[in-house]
Amino acid sequence: MISLTSPVRTRAHDLPAGLKLGLLLLATVALAASADLRFHIAAFLSALGLYSLPGVRFLRGGLSRLRILWPFVAVVLLWHLVTRDISAGLVICLRMVTAVGLANLVTMTTRLSDMMAVIRWIGTPFARLGLNMRALEIGIALVMRMVPVLSEKGQQLTQSWSARSTRRPRWHVVLPLTLLALDDADNVAQALRARGGLNKWNEE
Repeated sequence: MISLTSPVRTRAHDLPAGLKLGLLLLATVALAASADLRFHIAAFLSALGLYSLPGVRFLRGGLSRLRILWPFVAVVLLWHLVTRDISAGLVICLRMVTAVGLANLVTMTTRLSDMMAVIRWIGTPFARLGLNMRALEIGIALVMRMVPVLSEKGQQLTQSWSARSTRRPRWHVVLPLTLLALDDADNVAQALRARGGLNKWNEE
């Protein structure tokens, strides 16, 4: 598994994780509340500007992680083109790309341990009700770690298909990617069991 934090040091790395997650929440709410195309264009350009501030290397690294969104963008735009409501399609796409881009920006500038500390603090009242926060933390951490790994494997499968066929790899890569995901999940489950499994976390 790979680290989500960018090796390129930025000023955002020094900001508290709670502050960044709070600002992300406010930004997401604002994006969801507005249907103004001009607002979403401005928000998208602002997010792109934040990626550009630390330099070209940071910008390229951030944008490379967002490539997984382009198939969804293409489908949404195609649908709204057919329904002749391209403006609404652009709003949806810009909202999606900007929101995910800002979330990705937070993960690139925040250590996973710092985000887990915030989640632990938020979940303190639930822990008093019996919720196993350790198990929740490790579950969230695994999801955040594995998403970019599966994305990278999906790109590798697509490249392998393109090298062997002139046709576009559409649904053909779904089954092998699913099998890879199941295999990774099985390996992670075995690693957890070898270390005591969730019972260990429950005891703590």
